[in-house]
Amino acid sequence: MRTTGLLLTLLLMFFSCTQVKRRTVDDFNFGWKFIKNEQQNAEQKAYDDTTWENIRLPHDWSILGGYQKDKGASSTGFTEGGIGWYRKTFTVPASDKDREIWVEFDGVYCNSTVYINGKKLGFRPSGYSSFSYSLSEHLLYGEENVIAVKVDHSNFVDSRWYTGSGIYRDVRLVKTSKTHIPQWGVRIETSKLAEKDAIVRVKTTIKGRSKHTSVKVSVLDEENKVVAESKAKAITGNVVEQQLQVLQPKLWGIDHPYLYTAKVQVIEKGQIVDEIEEHFGVREFEFDAQKGFFLNGQNVKIKGVNLHHDVGAVGAAAVRDHWVFRLKKLKSVGVNAIRMAHNPHSPLLMDLCDEMGFLVMNEAFDEWYVPKGKMMNCLGGKKAPKEISTGYPEIFREWAERDLKDLIRRDYNHPSVIMWSIGNEIEWTFPAYSKTYAKLKKGIREYEDTPTFDTTIIKPVFDKVTGGVDSLSIIAHQLSKWVKEEDTTRPTVCGSVRPSIAFASGYADAVDILGLNYREIDYDAAHAAFPNKMMLGSENWVAYSEWKAVQERDFIPGIFVWTGFAYLGEAGLWPRKGLNISLFDFAGFKNPRGHFFECLWKEDPKVYMVTTPVSISEYSYSQKEGWKFDIQLRKPPVWAELRLWEWYKVNEHWNYKKGEEIVVQTYTNCEEAELFLNGKSLGKQSISDFASTDNIIKWLVSYQKGELKVVGYNQGQKVQEYVLNTVGKVAKIVLESDRSQMKANQYDVAHVKVKMLDEKGYEIKNLEEQVTFHVTEELELIGVDNGSEMNVSAHNTNQVKSHKGRALAMLRAKTQLGNGKIYATVGALKSNELSIDLQ
Repeated sequence: MRTTGLLLTLLLMFFSCTQVKRRTVDDFNFGWKFIKNEQQNAEQKAYDDTTWENIRLPHDWSILGGYQKDKGASSTGFTEGGIGWYRKTFTVPASDKDREIWVEFDGVYCNSTVYINGKKLGFRPSGYSSFSYSLSEHLLYGEENVIAVKVDHSNFVDSRWYTGSGIYRDVRLVKTSKTHIPQWGVRIETSKLAEKDAIVRVKTTIKGRSKHTSVKVSVLDEENKVVAESKAKAITGNVVEQQLQVLQPKLWGIDHPYLYTAKVQVIEKGQIVDEIEEHFGVREFEFDAQKGFFLNGQNVKIKGVNLHHDVGAVGAAAVRDHWVFRLKKLKSVGVNAIRMAHNPHSPLLMDLCDEMGFLVMNEAFDEWYVPKGKMMNCLGGKKAPKEISTGYPEIFREWAERDLKDLIRRDYNHPSVIMWSIGNEIEWTFPAYSKTYAKLKKGIREYEDTPTFDTTIIKPVFDKVTGGVDSLSIIAHQLSKWVKEEDTTRPTVCGSVRPSIAFASGYADAVDILGLNYREIDYDAAHAAFPNKMMLGSENWVAYSEWKAVQERDFIPGIFVWTGFAYLGEAGLWPRKGLNISLFDFAGFKNPRGHFFECLWKEDPKVYMVTTPVSISEYSYSQKEGWKFDIQLRKPPVWAELRLWEWYKVNEHWNYKKGEEIVVQTYTNCEEAELFLNGKSLGKQSISDFASTDNIIKWLVSYQKGELKVVGYNQGQKVQEYVLNTVGKVAKIVLESDRSQMKANQYDVAHVKVKMLDEKGYEIKNLEEQVTFHVTEELELIGVDNGSEMNVSAHNTNQVKSHKGRALAMLRAKTQLGNGKIYATVGALKSNELSIDLQ
């Protein structure tokens, strides 16, 4: 018996020693050190970094440095760039010596050089690209290792909007076996979809395979049950392709974004040596040049927004909960699609689009090899000098293919992605397009009139201007070719601003779908001339006319309005740090136009009301002519046409001088609306009477203190109402949080809203008061904001001045369990105390 026991023990020891370690993915965001400005020899392991700042990722030094009128530029939100260094010390056990180890960066802005123990691993100029480096041959096993990253954002005006600076996205350390699946090594697509089953094709790339290597794929549903399985041997080459049948598939869609999981295992001699899980959706879609967009056989109108990658108070250093907060708000007003403007966004945002049911236009570039203008003081103002504004165009020829293909490889499995965009408004940087347009326009006004789409007229003029060679079209065809080399399942698209010239030059032929930026006026003429070309609104004013044009045309599948959330940069004059030309402001408070588009994009009955003194309103009324609108364009040096992107001049309160004439506007999706002032009806009006103009019901009202109420009716029955009250002084501060529980994981974020009430309990929406937040040690206050584009105060503090009576605090969980608390004070007033359960 003793002999038998000894043999069993030896056998167990033998198998435990030979058991291959499976893949591990370590969070690499903590334990970093940071310093601003150039440092000599900072890449060396022996370098002394004891005086550096201790930080965690994601980290954006531009937003943390605050807004600076004289050191920043309007294009990039009046923030600093410069050079920064990051270092992290870590240990890899000796037992990992035979493993393959690499580090993954989701994004570093920009011009990053990565070192391990003094050895240069590589350089990546793009600040938006995700990338990785192998560490295996450079590590000191069982000893300390130092990874160092130099980030060079010296040319801080290298974009038309805020970029951020530093390692502003997540970092991971991956360990697996020598026989393994590389980064982005699994591709999943639905090759056939029927009512009773779906055929799912999985392609797995393997590195270090042998004749004993095989791949097992298991498809799991959301209940973690295996619904399909396949095993195949890696016979030739490095790619194993398998087809799996999923019976009675549940489809991924906007309202029900069902996700399956593909568990992919690499097996060597009976042992699992590597394993990853990829989420995917079973769905099919089609763009039809006559009927629009179809998802899983259903005709769907795309209700899209453009999004930049900053999230307000924390700049570009967003974590998952920042995007959850924002995407929930977009869903609440009916948004179903996002254009990632105008560069690759974070992988975690892509995951959320899958989980929450958003269609995605995934975009690679805003610039090709010719740069666009960047401004120092305001849009249309002083141009930034070349020495601080050179950026991606200088390296486009060298890096474009790699960056574009890496984006497709990274995001291939996301069911949310339905288009690859190769560029945005590229024509602005190729003078031949504007010169040709100028020669042909004959009095045509930009944004107001339709040019000719007759290529027999346009082409000779264009060829004379270009000499017969158009490099824009040549590059566009090359970019689309690179896309198709990676993915033939999705169409290519671009955002065009000279569509009439694009059709004649061949640029339109380079893409499957021609996106039209602010060219709603061209829809009919373009479709009449090219009825078989798929087109959509790729960038649109947040205006009723833009959506009305889509509703009335089956061949236009939808629009992407500019923008979903206010964004930093592309701004000025100081202190205007960004543009609040959006559905939601910087802090996530719904703008009036957000309420307006909610009425257009959702069926739930809604009424909302805004007010404007006649003295400043762009609306005027007369008995003879009715309502008229006269847009008040901005004066130089600000670009006058910026006013086209801005909303009407409105207030969200009812506090004026007695007898003052006020224009009252009502947004509604109800059939009729009736206005009451202190209980007296001022008349009932039908929304259909305003549908041909701006879809806004209007009244001219002589101000009286009290209650202004609008009631919405459908089929003569009251279905909704909205009230504005004259308010007094602030008497109460109220805090509200988007969550009452968080995990104590140093990632979860709560968004706490401040609102102010008068003594009658009416919310005050015209008040600016200093708000101070008080937070217990279980929570970290990571940012404060008020939503205003004129707020250039620091965000990484505990004080902020309210805007429209509102403010916001962002709280991050630490590691301590229990209850974290927050309250706010305004002068001697103290708010309610909110408690957040940390689990």
